[in-house]
Amino acid sequence: MTFNRRSFLLFLGSSISAAACGPLQPSGQKAPQVPSASSPTAGGATPVSFNPVKGPIPLTSNALASAQQIADFSNYEIVDDLVLPEGFTYDVVAAWGDKVGDSRFGYNNDFLSLVETGPNEGLLAVNFEYISAVPWQQTYQKVIGKPLPIAEVEKAVRAAIKAIKDDKVPGLNAFALADNNPIKQKVKLICQEGLIDQGMGVISIRRSADGKWERTNSKADRRITGISGLEDGRYLKATGPAVAVFKKTKGLGYTDKLGDKIIGTFQNCAGGTTPWGTVFSGEENIQNHVPEPVYADGTSLNPIQRPFNITDEEITGLGNVFGLAGNKYGWMVEIDPANPNDYGTKHTWLGRYRHEAVGVRVATGKPLAFYSGCDRRGGHIYKFVSKGAVSNPKDKANSKLLSDGMLYAAQFNSDGTGRWIPLTASTPIDPIPPTMHSGAMLPLPQRPQGSVYGFDDDAQVEAFKKKYKTLGDLYVGNAEEKQGAILIDAHYAGNAIGATCTARPEDTEIAPDGSLFIAFTSGSVSKEDGSPDIRIFKGPDGSSAYEHGWIMHLTEDGNEPSATSFRWKMIATGGEPSAGGLGFANPDNLMFDPKGNLWMVNDMSSDKLNRTVPANRVEKTGKVVSPSNVRGIFGNNAIWCLPVTGENAGKAYLFGIAPMEAETTGPCFTPDGKTLFASIQHPAEINGIRQNMASETRQFAMRTTDGKEFMQTRTVPIGSNWPSKRSNDPPKPAVVAIRRSNNASVV
Repeated sequence: MTFNRRSFLLFLGSSISAAACGPLQPSGQKAPQVPSASSPTAGGATPVSFNPVKGPIPLTSNALASAQQIADFSNYEIVDDLVLPEGFTYDVVAAWGDKVGDSRFGYNNDFLSLVETGPNEGLLAVNFEYISAVPWQQTYQKVIGKPLPIAEVEKAVRAAIKAIKDDKVPGLNAFALADNNPIKQKVKLICQEGLIDQGMGVISIRRSADGKWERTNSKADRRITGISGLEDGRYLKATGPAVAVFKKTKGLGYTDKLGDKIIGTFQNCAGGTTPWGTVFSGEENIQNHVPEPVYADGTSLNPIQRPFNITDEEITGLGNVFGLAGNKYGWMVEIDPANPNDYGTKHTWLGRYRHEAVGVRVATGKPLAFYSGCDRRGGHIYKFVSKGAVSNPKDKANSKLLSDGMLYAAQFNSDGTGRWIPLTASTPIDPIPPTMHSGAMLPLPQRPQGSVYGFDDDAQVEAFKKKYKTLGDLYVGNAEEKQGAILIDAHYAGNAIGATCTARPEDTEIAPDGSLFIAFTSGSVSKEDGSPDIRIFKGPDGSSAYEHGWIMHLTEDGNEPSATSFRWKMIATGGEPSAGGLGFANPDNLMFDPKGNLWMVNDMSSDKLNRTVPANRVEKTGKVVSPSNVRGIFGNNAIWCLPVTGENAGKAYLFGIAPMEAETTGPCFTPDGKTLFASIQHPAEINGIRQNMASETRQFAMRTTDGKEFMQTRTVPIGSNWPSKRSNDPPKPAVVAIRRSNNASVV
């Protein structure tokens, strides 16, 4: 269903009232001068209170006739910068390699949370998700100031792969090498540096009189990295039933013998902030570095199942050489930015899966409700409900409520209703048949063996249901250990009980009225992970495996945090306007500004950005360009404003465009609305350093909003030099602050 004003207002809720999105104006890092996408109306007014940036494709919000769209969009130039509307600006607050406490600012900064400590000052919590192999290897020595033995180690890895034919997970099992082996020591050095650049960080910042944010380097500044605890004793803690599994010294699989102590956190993507001043961080694609599936008792597969591998395009298995236990990663991590001795707690009642974000709902006298999504093709939406109730939303003791409760997975019905299914031992086994999925495959726990098996036939599922009656039949141990194992295996347990497989849920954001907004980034298929339910995730034309994504609105029955049923509706659809979309692809992070406007940043795959789309959208081979590759028309990733009230509700306005091969992540407004923080993540992810300001001209088969095709000539930089923007400088992920020059509110 396409996004429209009526459906938006009907399902939004009357308490979400807002003004139109406000303007940002310059002072500091000068934004490139770009044309606006629409001309001012009579009297100088525009549809929203900023002149939207002109993106590469025509939008319905441009309000241009078809012929004018062709004239205006036949030529377009991509800029290697954070592009903002005319008069807007940004300041770089911190970038990869900057000093933070006794460590450094990590790579690929993501989620941001500002916890105020006083007027015009606060602690900025930052997630560091992963390292981009091409620019990280290319620029590490120049930025960090020391070499890495990459060439020698890569040679050893290639030899190891060659020695084991038909290895399902190719690489070098460095964990099995003797500690004095020179190659193991070199692998350890690379993995240590790669994991230092992931995790979380806290930096203290202050706003000066001219509105610019600057670092103050207080005692609270610190890093929690992927190896915290390995040598410094700064282990992370854990709560909940999975602790009973962590404490096993013997099990069906691998144990690290550390009990409830946990080494580090990594792949930290999105997160959330509590009213009591703590910050949550989601560990997402942990399968890149440690084994993800587990045995029936919740213990891990052996580290050999995720060996170390390095090429010029990827670095994986960073946990292998350290013998990290896979079952200790894939959790939500809570830290108190104001406590310099807090290095994080993993609350296992929130479940282990590929966490993208968390929506925190807190109401006096009611249980906590934490919402999160598993960002994989076929991932689920989850809700944790605490056993105890909140007495004071600002009391730090609320964190203790996360130690007991229940985790639920969502089942969506095609009539717009749904229910929450508890992930507990007594829940009946009832998988949704593979024929209901666009990829016709459903991974389920493999028992009595460990790991998982991909069921691709409805008869297989029926046999599975006859063999196992309840979720407890799939797991072993006493009651607490069994519950812990279920939470550790939450995604596959969710498949077993009939949770709806969805379209890569990226963000879960609580609206001012307590309802939930969910960004589903892509409905396409994965042969390994699965695919979405075809009854729920459809394109504007009713098609399945729709690439461009949706935004869903979910309201609990009775507006109760602990409700076991809900209603849902898609209120926004990605894709081209001519095909029923709003003009963006792959919605990612969502946020509400202080006045209730909805903002969104999108996340198209880096290798699809500005990819050529030939005439008639047909390749030279005669093959039609795939929906995934059509995403090249959308240019770079961007920042969008979606008004929720007034005559512009149901439209999308382009606010900013990311630098080359980057995305804008973790958008965060200050409570007074005067600053918008954002992370610029993975600039130059595909092509690395932009050499000598190189660019090339490409051709794109575009369409007007009413479907007329025309060709666009587009100038595209090759690689990036952001944020310095100087020729041949290394690209660096960084956090920026966007603001007005007159220090007035952004919104």
